[in-house]
Amino acid sequence: MAVNGAKNAALKAMAAAVLFDGPVELQNSPNTDDIITMAEILKRLGANVERHDHRLEIDASMIKSTDMNLELSQSMRASIVLTGPLLSRFGEVSFPAPGGCVIGARPIDLFLEGYKKMGANVVLENNIYRITASRSLNNTDILFNKVSVGGTETLMMAAVLGKGKTTLKNCALEPEIGNVARWLNACGANIKGIDTLTLEIEGTGGKLLSSRNEPFVTIPDRVEAGSFLILGALCADDLSITNCRPEHLESTIGLLRESGVSIEVLTAGKEKSPSIIRVRNNEPGIPFKSFNLRTHEYPGFPTDLQAQLAVFLTQAEHESVILETIFEGRFKYVEDLVKMGANITVMNPHEILIKGPTPLSQLPDDEELRAHDIRAGFAIVEAALVGRGKFTVNSIHLIDRGYEKLEERLRAIGADIKRV
Repeated sequence: MAVNGAKNAALKAMAAAVLFDGPVELQNSPNTDDIITMAEILKRLGANVERHDHRLEIDASMIKSTDMNLELSQSMRASIVLTGPLLSRFGEVSFPAPGGCVIGARPIDLFLEGYKKMGANVVLENNIYRITASRSLNNTDILFNKVSVGGTETLMMAAVLGKGKTTLKNCALEPEIGNVARWLNACGANIKGIDTLTLEIEGTGGKLLSSRNEPFVTIPDRVEAGSFLILGALCADDLSITNCRPEHLESTIGLLRESGVSIEVLTAGKEKSPSIIRVRNNEPGIPFKSFNLRTHEYPGFPTDLQAQLAVFLTQAEHESVILETIFEGRFKYVEDLVKMGANITVMNPHEILIKGPTPLSQLPDDEELRAHDIRAGFAIVEAALVGRGKFTVNSIHLIDRGYEKLEERLRAIGADIKRV
C-alpha cells in the first residue's frame, strides 16, 4: 500500500505559491477534494492552476482579486492559510469565517491578533473579515498562547515578504511546516529555527521569491500512513506500507507495538528517505493489549488518528481511556461504533472509556453508518472492514477530502468494498 503526498503540506505549499514571481511546481501532490477546493479558490482569485496527475503547476502572478470566494472558503478551514500570503503580497485580503469538518471550535483570533501586531487593520463586516496593510507587514514578536499548526504556517508565510525580522514563539512542530519552510528558503526566503518552537523570519521587504529555483516535493502523508497501519494491525496477515516516513509515526508505532502488534520498519538507507512499514497480524484468537491514549501536538499522538485507534481498542482486552486534548467535538463517531456493538462510554467531551474486545456487527434494518469528518470517516470504514456482515457508510464526500480513491486502494489489498 503506497502512501500519497501529505494533504496538509500540499495545501500550504499551494497557498505559498502566492509569494512567488512566477509559476511554481508542486510534486507528489495528492488528488483529494481539499486540494481541488484550494485550486478552485486560487483560480477564482485569478491564478492559473494546472494538474498533471500528482503534479501541480500554479502561477499566482495573474491574481487580480484578493476577495476569497465565500462558499469555497467556508467549506474548508485550511483556506485561511491563503490569507497570510495574499496580505503579505497585495496588502489586503477578505475572507469569511472558515468552515470544514465540524470537530469543535477552532477560533481564528490568533491569526487576526498576529496580523494586527504586524501592522494590519482588521474589520469584520457582514461576517466577512477585511484585512488591510498600508505598507509591508512590519517585523514583530508573536507568542502563540496555544500551539497552532495553522497559525504557525500562516503567520510564517505572511512574514516572508515583510519588513525586518519577525519572531514566532511557541510554534507547532508538525513536519509539514518544515517541509514548506525549507522549500521557501531554497527559493529566497530566510526562515531560521525550522523544526523548533521559535521561528525567525527575515522579510524580503516585498521582493518575491524565485519560481526558478526548485519545485516543492510533498512529504509522505503521515496520517494516511498511520490510518493504513492501524487498519493493517486489525485486518492484515501481512501488509507493507510503502513511501512513508516512520520517524513521523513514532508515537503510533510505539503504542501498537506495546499492544502486541508485530511491526517491522525497513529503512531506505538514506536519511529522511521514504521507507517501508510492515505490519503482521497477531495470532488468531489472541486479543490485543489495551492501553490509554492522550492526543497531543507533534511529536505526540496525532488527533487525526484518534478515531482510527479507538476502533483498534474495541478489539483490545480490558479497558482503555482516550483523552482528546486538541478538539472537543471528535467523538461523534462513537455513536456509530456503539450501534455496531462496541462498548464505549463518553465520559465528557474530551474523554471516552472503551471496554473490549467486542465484536462489531451488521446494523439492523439496513441502517447506515456515517462519516462524521475526514478521519472519523476512515475509522468507520475501518470498523466496517473489521466487523461481521455488510455495512453502508454515507457522507463519504468527507473521506474524499483527505483520502484519494480510498475504495480502489483498499480493494487492491483485498477489501470487499465499493462506491455506490
